[in-house]
Amino acid sequence: MWRSVPLTLFWFTYFGSLGIFFPYFSLYLRENAGLSGTQLGTILAISPLVGMITQPIWGQVADRTGARGRMLAFLTLGTALGYLGLGVAEGFGAIVVATAALALVGTALFPLMTSVSLAILRDAGPHAFGYTRVWGTIGFLVLVIMFPWLLEYHRPPEALVAAKTTISQPGLGLMFPVIASLVFIAGLIAFLLPKKGAVALRAARGDWRELVGNRPFIRFLVYSLISHFLMHGPLWLFPLFVRSRGGDLDTIRGMWILMLIVEIPLVLLTGSGLKRIGARGLLGVGVAIGGLRWLLCAVISDLNFLFAVQALHGVTVVGLNLGSPLYLDVVAPEKLRSTAQGILSMVGMSVAGIASNLAAGWLVDHGGTDPLYLICGAGSLVLGLLTGWFLPATRQRGDKFLREALPREAL
Repeated sequence: MWRSVPLTLFWFTYFGSLGIFFPYFSLYLRENAGLSGTQLGTILAISPLVGMITQPIWGQVADRTGARGRMLAFLTLGTALGYLGLGVAEGFGAIVVATAALALVGTALFPLMTSVSLAILRDAGPHAFGYTRVWGTIGFLVLVIMFPWLLEYHRPPEALVAAKTTISQPGLGLMFPVIASLVFIAGLIAFLLPKKGAVALRAARGDWRELVGNRPFIRFLVYSLISHFLMHGPLWLFPLFVRSRGGDLDTIRGMWILMLIVEIPLVLLTGSGLKRIGARGLLGVGVAIGGLRWLLCAVISDLNFLFAVQALHGVTVVGLNLGSPLYLDVVAPEKLRSTAQGILSMVGMSVAGIASNLAAGWLVDHGGTDPLYLICGAGSLVLGLLTGWFLPATRQRGDKFLREALPREAL
């Protein structure tokens, strides 16, 4: 239990920073930085582009050295510096450079912290990862609630507000020093993580070739590529979608609060879902429900109904964001845990993210937000229903928890 305390604190603090970045970054770029939809899509595609190169490299370094905990700490501290740089960048060109610099280290954090968590919790049972990961959701929720209050406290002078009447929140640039502070604290906490046991397993030179001949791994990468392509653009541009429906910063915050309140108990039940339907079943349900959510967003214009629809977000998070690393942890060798998570992130978050963000930005410029959500919703729903055909069944690791994944017919 005590070994998991620093891990829990790390998830809480780091995801707390994301509770500011994800809901408001695209809004900042569009309104505060004054970027067009195409420029916005380009900025959002930079991190995946850089991550496509750096994520597998950092993962391979972690597996070869076995120093996953220390690498996580140093990369987190570097990410804190990257957020400070992004906060002082002005103009499209400067923001491009700052975003790329942040991505050099920041894009490796999630796959590495996932592999470190699964290694530390290896023998703790099927519920352990969900019980630890839920503190990330709680941290996200806390900052979603608190940050607008902080903005209100640091409201810019009235003259500045009057001069920027088209900007819903002129002081939104405050997000960057606050995010950097939280990430810096998370980096210090990472030095307290365990450094022995499964987290210190080393891979030999050339072991990565085992992944090339791993058919379940390759099929899962293709599945991840398609599913994340259909999810990324709508999620990143969600603040713009809310604004197009007449919502404001309080509306965005309220929707995120609802999403996270629903997400918390679902994350806690991840272990039960894993035992009942397997990681493949979690994936299928998550992607299908995510598609249903986007479809409903495309056809509903009333903000009250849209507010209720966002409760489906929690199912997608548990299914796709937690089901993916859990499925991968079974089909990939333990000694290549970080490399496999890095490749998954490269394919799902980088390659798919680039294509999705660029396509989403173009669609918003030429057709508005409705076609984006309609197309991605229909595609995700079909893919989710075909998950049992797309992915092979697996067995969970561990002597106590050998259970079949959900059969295709049952799905």
